[in-house]
Amino acid sequence: MNQDVTKYINRSKQWKEELTVIREILLDVGLTEEYKWAAPCYTYNAKNVLIVQPFKEYFALGFFNGAALTDPKGLLVKPGEHTRFGRQLKLTNTQDIVKKTAIIKKFIKEAITKDASIPIKAEAAPVIEVEELKAVFKKNAALKKAFESLTPGRQRGYLIFFSGAKQSETRFARIEKYTNQILCGKGITDCTCGLSKRMPTCDGSHKLLNKN
Repeated sequence: MNQDVTKYINRSKQWKEELTVIREILLDVGLTEEYKWAAPCYTYNAKNVLIVQPFKEYFALGFFNGAALTDPKGLLVKPGEHTRFGRQLKLTNTQDIVKKTAIIKKFIKEAITKDASIPIKAEAAPVIEVEELKAVFKKNAALKKAFESLTPGRQRGYLIFFSGAKQSETRFARIEKYTNQILCGKGITDCTCGLSKRMPTCDGSHKLLNKN
């Protein structure tokens, strides 16, 4: 048992009993308990299998490769509109956990035995159209070229962020704000100050610049 997870459960106010029960199940099937991203995370041979995700109305087992699991009853759900691989199994109380123990173990067994060399067959990512970005591209060929040179993941990150604004004016403002970052070949979450210890990802080190 990971001591950080023990502390996490002990200080939980809403799901302490449920977390204790699910913990016993997860350890019983041979998973290694770790504490990552401020939550209990369970691995097998150093491979992330699932993470425990408490919410107000329910808590969930977040399977990292949930899209690849056999789920004829449709119990695994996408945590977000743009999620491709991860899936959640929502649980509401101790009785619900006991009722679903068999299927939980089935999902875990499949997750840890699936050949990692076999590509996960996730549903195709939906196309995201941002008309404001197209309009800017017509006036700024350099930006269009730089954007198209980004990796598909970086492009998608920007598209999700730009399209998330309800107002067209806000979408234009977001595009303008990140124009230089795109021209520099950076993704929306990439480090731009050079201080990050998790390159190329930003770890918040740029905030130190504002304190000096």
